[in-house]
Amino acid sequence: MSQADMTAKEKARQIIEDLPEDSSFDEVLKELAMHRMIDRGLDDLANGRTVTHDEMKRRVESWLK
Repeated sequence: MSQADMTAKEKARQIIEDLPEDSSFDEVLKELAMHRMIDRGLDDLANGRTVTHDEMKRRVESWLK
């Protein structure tokens, strides 16, 4: 089964099972959060919700004024 076909619970279970047995609770949470952020970023990319490097540079510079 591909990750695209998995439910959120199945994805979380797979991520947790792939971690070392001695992983701490905090490490598990960090790993789950990282995977979620990556998934959201890939979804943003696939749906055109991105900005160019130049646009982001312009935005950041405006914050510093």
